[in-house]
Amino acid sequence: MMLALYTRAQTAWAGLKSRFVDERGVVSTEYGLLLVLIALAIVAAATALGLAIAGVFNKANTKLGGV
Repeated sequence: MMLALYTRAQTAWAGLKSRFVDERGVVSTEYGLLLVLIALAIVAAATALGLAIAGVFNKANTKLGGV
């Protein structure tokens, strides 16, 4: 009876301990955050590039006199 209780407690402790030691979820969360940051950087770069190109075309349009 005591051996069964001890075994059950050890099994429960090992199961509880493995839930806190397992880092697979943490790694996937970090990769998700990295992907979001990379996507934001791409959007910001594309927006800046688009504004720069629009500025060049507006400058050229002004020099041509709106032809």
